[in-house]
Amino acid sequence: KNSCFMYSKVRGLCPLKQLLRQEGDTTLIFEARFESGNLQKVVKVNEFEYQLSLRTDLSTGRHTQWFYFQVSNTQAGTPYRFTIVNFTRPNSLYKRGLRPLMYSEADAKEHRVGWRRTGNEIKYYRNNAGQGRQQYFSLTWTFQFPHDQDTCYFAHCYPYTYSKLQEYLVAISTDEGKSRFCKIDILCHSLAGNMVYVLTVTNPSKSGEGTERKAVILTARVHPGETNSSWIMKGFLDYILGDSGKAQLLRDKFVFKVVPMLNPDGVIVGNHRCSLTGQDLNRKYKSKRKKSYPSVWHTRSMIKRVMEERDVFLYCDIHGHNKKQNVFMYGCESKQHSKAPHVHPRLFPLLLSKSCPDKFSFPDCRFRVRKSREGTGRVVMWKMGINNSYTLEASICGSKLGCRQMTHFDMKDLESIGQHFCDALFNYC
Repeated sequence: KNSCFMYSKVRGLCPLKQLLRQEGDTTLIFEARFESGNLQKVVKVNEFEYQLSLRTDLSTGRHTQWFYFQVSNTQAGTPYRFTIVNFTRPNSLYKRGLRPLMYSEADAKEHRVGWRRTGNEIKYYRNNAGQGRQQYFSLTWTFQFPHDQDTCYFAHCYPYTYSKLQEYLVAISTDEGKSRFCKIDILCHSLAGNMVYVLTVTNPSKSGEGTERKAVILTARVHPGETNSSWIMKGFLDYILGDSGKAQLLRDKFVFKVVPMLNPDGVIVGNHRCSLTGQDLNRKYKSKRKKSYPSVWHTRSMIKRVMEERDVFLYCDIHGHNKKQNVFMYGCESKQHSKAPHVHPRLFPLLLSKSCPDKFSFPDCRFRVRKSREGTGRVVMWKMGINNSYTLEASICGSKLGCRQMTHFDMKDLESIGQHFCDALFNYC
């Protein structure tokens, strides 16, 4: 008997069915049976209007937020309207200026134009549908396709798939320079058998110097639909694996342990928040169920081993935020911190806000440990003894600070946050 999770392996989905259409039929063709895709059903309301429903996270009846689908048989210059009808959150950044993303294969090939914001007449509102006590909300927008007979994609945020991560890691491992100070290992295997990677980044140490280096631990993508966390992680890795003087000094100063994708199964199948068992892994760091939550169990165990070898200077889990704008951090503090300001958990976020003033908002940071968050990586690692233990949150939308006010984050913006993280770490030292 095969595992019931076998189809969540990368590129392991069922083959796409060929759709037959009559000549002259202008109906759009939708597809989402590809890696990280999410679209459950489409109803054609009239010639240029379509009603869409998203698939809930597997093994749940909730978490409809992430969408990523393909559209073909397009007509240029014609106003279309798409309405997604089964969102479950009452509040949304689509009320505050967030616009969906679109990617045109024709524009990418002819003009090297990638993902771009699209949509007019964008509205997010409560509708009349629902199941039981669950109330549904709709997102609607109008737009025009740029080309006839094009293939386009729509997404909630810039996609970053498991395959893309694997390609990135292959490029590191085959780079003669980077492979000298970056070791890539398999931390564990997910429920579906996908590899969860851990990177160790540090300069080769001279005799007797290795254990003096403190550790910095970063993780990302525990929530699959928060794809911006992967772009931030990419920016961080690009910096720390670079040739700059600061990067070399940071590699001399620290041993970096990086888990770039904690929930590959959820990423592959297009979940928004959960694992294949329908669980939020960022509430399971206290759990002893190794087989049920292998990635967070092995991450916690890895950190315990690191703490036995050396001091851990900082832990940070990178996320995306669907309700607030800007970039900010959640930390943990106790009454004793006022007596030792040099180890105060507010110091690193403050430095990051100075390094990244048009994106990072220190006033949005919070440092209270709420009871409902006691199972998160941030709180569990803090209770294990890591004073600088954080969650980094980046808005799915954008910034409302300085010259970036009312603008969207693009991929370069997100990567720059990872680079500014390194600058703040350098300044802290």
